[in-house]
Amino acid sequence: MPDFERLTVRHRSVRIRGLDIFYREAGPRDAPALLLLHGFPTSSHMFRHLIPSLADRYRLVAPDYPGFGRSSLPDRDKFTFSFAALTDIVAEFTDAVGLDRHAIYIQDFGAPIGLRLALKRPNQVTAIISQNGNAYDDGLGPDWDEMRDLWSNPTPEKRAAIGPISEARIKRNYTGGVPEEQLERLSPDNWTIDWTSLSRPGNGEAMLDLLTDYGTNVALYPAFHSFFRERRPPALIIWGKRDPVFAVAGAKAYMRDLPHAELRLMDGSHFLLETHGPEASWHIRRFLDRTKLA
Repeated sequence: MPDFERLTVRHRSVRIRGLDIFYREAGPRDAPALLLLHGFPTSSHMFRHLIPSLADRYRLVAPDYPGFGRSSLPDRDKFTFSFAALTDIVAEFTDAVGLDRHAIYIQDFGAPIGLRLALKRPNQVTAIISQNGNAYDDGLGPDWDEMRDLWSNPTPEKRAAIGPISEARIKRNYTGGVPEEQLERLSPDNWTIDWTSLSRPGNGEAMLDLLTDYGTNVALYPAFHSFFRERRPPALIIWGKRDPVFAVAGAKAYMRDLPHAELRLMDGSHFLLETHGPEASWHIRRFLDRTKLA
């Protein structure tokens, strides 16, 4: 019989810089580890099915960033909502839970956080799984023009123009680009749970802080590319090719700097695990098994 104990997901929290950081974990503590870094506007909830599907052989750890999911929402006058700050929290989180070496699964906001972590601690990251986790200008289509204008000149008026964060907007993040016949695969719990978190007082403004700061990630793209070329980490690029947020060209661009990477384009959208979870999990398991993570 399976070892049901190792397949069981634990829901925990750890104190980092005075903040409660919630996380999900399963798998043997001495197994090769995979750090799961969620995107916007979600949380570790996006990995609720993937974690037990891999936990027989791997240690899976998925934190919620400050202001997301069940982690603390600090006051904006006491915590800077920037990608540099979130990366620092994640780095200290890995220390707190004993992740010395691990692969990273990066999606959406998780991509710059995970890749900043790789720059900060290059010997810690053993492999990369990028699921609609952009690291190239190629992935930023015309829909990003308004955001680029904000990054170059972040006035209050331009900031107000990209808000507010609404429940309808959160739902569109899940449904955008999803074919009609796949919509029934999407659980409405996703946007309901995300909205419950993001509708906390002050949370919308914190998200706008991060969207305004996103341009600092684009400025780091050349550094990410140098890391890829110099370190040559094993990589799986798995992408929902109907994603309206990050164009499929962003997936293909990885191959310029990681020609040995495995590229899997699937007929899904931004939140691929919601519509193609079993198939994605199968590809991820094959990649991890073949990579033989230390």
